[in-house]
Amino acid sequence: MTATATSRRARIAAVMVVAAAVMSGCSSDGKGTPAFTVQPGNSSGSTASGTPSGTAGATPGETSGSTASGSAPAAPGATASSWKVFADPAKNVSFDLPDEWIAQTVAPDQGTLPGALKIEVKKADGTYLATLQTGLPEASPAKCPDSARKPYVVVSSVPVDLPHVGGEGTIEPHVVFRVVQGYKFFGSYGITNLVGGADGKSCGLRNVVRGPQGTGNYSFGDIGILKAFATDEKVAPAKTFNTLDQAAKYVNEGSEFANVQRMLLSLKIKN
Repeated sequence: MTATATSRRARIAAVMVVAAAVMSGCSSDGKGTPAFTVQPGNSSGSTASGTPSGTAGATPGETSGSTASGSAPAAPGATASSWKVFADPAKNVSFDLPDEWIAQTVAPDQGTLPGALKIEVKKADGTYLATLQTGLPEASPAKCPDSARKPYVVVSSVPVDLPHVGGEGTIEPHVVFRVVQGYKFFGSYGITNLVGGADGKSCGLRNVVRGPQGTGNYSFGDIGILKAFATDEKVAPAKTFNTLDQAAKYVNEGSEFANVQRMLLSLKIKN
């Protein structure tokens, strides 16, 4: 078990205590930072589950010595035993990934800056996991009418040291797993330094970091923006859960997210 896996276990316990509170519209601080992002050092021994009709259960900062079911939390998912390092030929970006995973450079999207990179990461069987993109155009927090904003929960949030610019509507870069409430719970992982939305609601959660001036933005995650999908929209590669408890188990107990989180945290971008 890695140190990252151990710390993730503590973080998810604290977050899920307040998951139901977010679903009922409880707000974060006045700056509109992502709802109930747990900061380093915060911990709790409790968890909670939720459904689209979840009700308020706890307020930020509360702790508890028991789980929702009264049993001990499950052990975090283990990461792969053998890892390798991917780097582009110019050594502008690098990251670690499990030996059996595949990182492949593909043509960058239209509209990206000269020299932009696009690297797709897949499992050995071809299952898509994430895309790293650099040289992206300017991105701002998603906007929509208040009536279209949907509740969201930050299930996991870990600071990561990456080059970035701050300013209004930004936070320090984090590796996150967030869930938006729609007809189901939709989840996504990635890196970001953009705030999610005020009052625990958002039009869309962008997995993007604002890069230093002249370099463009960059992203590393499964999708570019997480939203509440319509019933006729394709959800994949975003994740779908029937309850918040399922999302918590994916983050806290599954080896896939343990490996993805370690990969995202290892990202190095030449400034």
